[in-house]
Amino acid sequence: MRNTKVLFITQAAVIAALYVVLTLLANALGLANQAVQVRFSEALTILPYFTPAAIPGLFLGCILSNTLTGCMFLDTVFGSLATLIGAVLTYLIAKKVKNPVAKWLCPIPPIVANMIIVPQVLMHVYEAPGTLLFFTLTVGAGEIISCYVLGMILLFVFEPRKNAIFRQNDVVA
Repeated sequence: MRNTKVLFITQAAVIAALYVVLTLLANALGLANQAVQVRFSEALTILPYFTPAAIPGLFLGCILSNTLTGCMFLDTVFGSLATLIGAVLTYLIAKKVKNPVAKWLCPIPPIVANMIIVPQVLMHVYEAPGTLLFFTLTVGAGEIISCYVLGMILLFVFEPRKNAIFRQNDVVA
């Protein structure tokens, strides 16, 4: 039991650290915090498909990333909540939908959560010039690239190795 908790915490911490590093890379390239956001870290939102440890890992990683990249407080709060909502729903789809379609549905919750929340943040927190429709479309485009395209590549790379990378059941207590 104890080793399972240590594994969970370790996986969450590694996912958070990867999220931060990938966001900082995207930020250095000017892709992390604008109307069109292509955060490479958002590809990691597919990880709840493999492990529930990804849920706190993604949430914490987003909080740290938004703080380190200079986002305003409300952006950090609501942007991180969008990531948390997407991660929880991705995990639920992976566990509850028992057919081959499930993996193709998993990137949708983080895309939708960010398309609903982030445009509001851009308009009300940053007072960015533009319409809600414009920000919804630009955030959506970036999320589709990050979550769907990059995320599905990540899923197919990890899936054959999932037991070695995300093992939880074979941990000796």
